[in-house]
Amino acid sequence: MEVLNLRPLPKVVLHDHLDGGLRPQTVLDLAGEAEYNGLPASDADSLGRWFHQEGATNLKAYLDAFRHTLAVLQTATALERVAHEAVLDLAADGAVYAEIRFAPLLHCERGLTPDAVLDSVLCGLVSATEVTGTPAFIIVDAMRQDHNSLEVARLAASFRDRGVAGFDLAGPEAGYPASGHAAACRAAIDAGLHLTIHAGEGAGVDSVADALGCGAERLGHGVRIIEDTEVAGGEIHHLGPVAAAVKAQHITLEVCPTSNVQTGAVASLEAHPIGRLLRAGFAVTVNTDNRLMSGTSMSNEFKLLVQHQGFTVDDLLAVTRNAAAAAFCDEETRREVQQRVEAGYRAS
Repeated sequence: MEVLNLRPLPKVVLHDHLDGGLRPQTVLDLAGEAEYNGLPASDADSLGRWFHQEGATNLKAYLDAFRHTLAVLQTATALERVAHEAVLDLAADGAVYAEIRFAPLLHCERGLTPDAVLDSVLCGLVSATEVTGTPAFIIVDAMRQDHNSLEVARLAASFRDRGVAGFDLAGPEAGYPASGHAAACRAAIDAGLHLTIHAGEGAGVDSVADALGCGAERLGHGVRIIEDTEVAGGEIHHLGPVAAAVKAQHITLEVCPTSNVQTGAVASLEAHPIGRLLRAGFAVTVNTDNRLMSGTSMSNEFKLLVQHQGFTVDDLLAVTRNAAAAAFCDEETRREVQQRVEAGYRAS
């Protein structure tokens, strides 16, 4: 397959972190405005290379870079700018729909209220959607290691009619089970929000099972579900009980191939289970996770899957259809996105 023409293909992004997708020059600009002197480089090219976490050996090392982006995202203008630029950049790469997630309470260190944080980000999304025509929604993250998830769920619910579409549990899986935040998950669901939970990345099958017990419709990453299968000849031939439940319930996997390698969830792109899971009928999608830290884009993820997994145009269309079907949006928006996907692939 020709890998040079992937950029125009329509893409549906379900898993992209606001604080992991900044432009390097924007980080520099915002650091200057905030008088933040902790950046490891003073020019955009060097800073971009530093942020690129290709050499990270585990999830903790990968996440350490976020201290810098969080430090410069503590004002309303900074948050609005970064949200606006995120949609512009995704749309320029072919995204016809995007869900961007972040943890509002991490942006209150300089006096912003959680409501002001969310308002600023949503303003940025709206203005970018007006420019690009790419619908964009917010998923609100609560952090597993904190004890305020119910507060965060209620905050997300209060913005449900303004562009917040879902609730998520992020942060370290090991030692912080999703079930410890069951009340927050239930509050989000009861308020009409969709639920996705990071699981099957930094921990294994038990983490996935725990997320399912909380009502997760989608799994952030979810790649370690492969540990509950039997593989022979490169293909999945048997499903354990958790994997069988994920497949039967059409639980969507928000797979982020480059990030999965960088955080140690999988050993390499060649060894990544995404192809096997797709061929076995799992609801696989492809995502960026953190475009800055992973040095990636949706087009790059597609290219890597073509090069290292043998994906075809039909495979790319399949994962994009899966993403459109699983999007946390209203049905009218979904139909419009699906039409754009089909038309774009027909024209490719």
